[in-house]
Amino acid sequence: MKIISKITRITTILTLTIGMYSCSDDDDGNVVVAPTQSIAEFVASQSNYSSLKAALDLTELTPILSGTEQFTVFAPDNGAFTSFLTDAGFADLSEVDTDEEIALVKSILLNHVVNGSNLSATLSTGYINTQATYGDTVDQFLSMYLTVENNTVTINGGSSGENTGAVVSQADIITTNGVIHAVDAVIQLPKVTTFATADPNFSRLVEGLTAYSFEYVTTLEGAGPFTVLAPDNAAFDTLLDSNADWNATSDIPEATLETALNLHVISGSNVREGDLTDGEVTTLGGNIAVDTTNNTITDGSDPAISSTIVSTNVQATNGVIHVIDTVLLSAISNR
Repeated sequence: MKIISKITRITTILTLTIGMYSCSDDDDGNVVVAPTQSIAEFVASQSNYSSLKAALDLTELTPILSGTEQFTVFAPDNGAFTSFLTDAGFADLSEVDTDEEIALVKSILLNHVVNGSNLSATLSTGYINTQATYGDTVDQFLSMYLTVENNTVTINGGSSGENTGAVVSQADIITTNGVIHAVDAVIQLPKVTTFATADPNFSRLVEGLTAYSFEYVTTLEGAGPFTVLAPDNAAFDTLLDSNADWNATSDIPEATLETALNLHVISGSNVREGDLTDGEVTTLGGNIAVDTTNNTITDGSDPAISSTIVSTNVQATNGVIHVIDTVLLSAISNR
């Protein structure tokens, strides 16, 4: 099976024109440009988007982006698609011909589409949902992490280094059914580790995952599914403050850190917020207790440590992340 790997950064700056317009005047006397093309029509009119058009046709997404429902599309150009296909082992899009391959490309394309018309001025740092779904579900949408800083929008950590996201190279191409933001790479389907590295609130967690000789990163890049109860930086900072000898996550003794990390991963299940139930649940490190009424998770420490679930349903292809505000340290003894 062909595997999609990281995309090389595209350095070509896109020059895009909208074509036909109808005009009116705003209150300041400036010309207001009204779009006449849908998203699909605009893509079809641009020679630099011929690969995107072919991919939309192949996956039967063109009619969806031709209608009246509003979407935001992060659109990769031909250069981005060429890099994507080359890294995937395809000479060109015509070699994507099996049902499995076409379904994968469709998921990747939907991972570039967000519901509603979102101009760049309305985008903010944080998570949004794409139109790609987890597995064969119809209502569990994959997440996307945006970083909006210095008038630049970065998606899932960007397209350089080990990242598999993209950077918006031109924003706010208005169409009749939404808006297009040109991006410098094809945005690959996210894994749990994608969000761990893209979201700066997890930098302490990443320190822990990569400390010592742990194989957590390799594990969490696997097929899963995993449910990760991810302590944020504040949670780890509180833990570090509890010991004068701990200045970084890597200062925590290996056995203690390994036990803690294991307690935060439920293997074999993609447990979303609505599926959480009261009672004990088994993690890689033993049992913890869930209290959905108080929105807490409790470990077996003496005294017990209780952590509040502060954010839920950050959905990746191989699992889901729920953010918690305290690091769990000890398993509940089996009864």
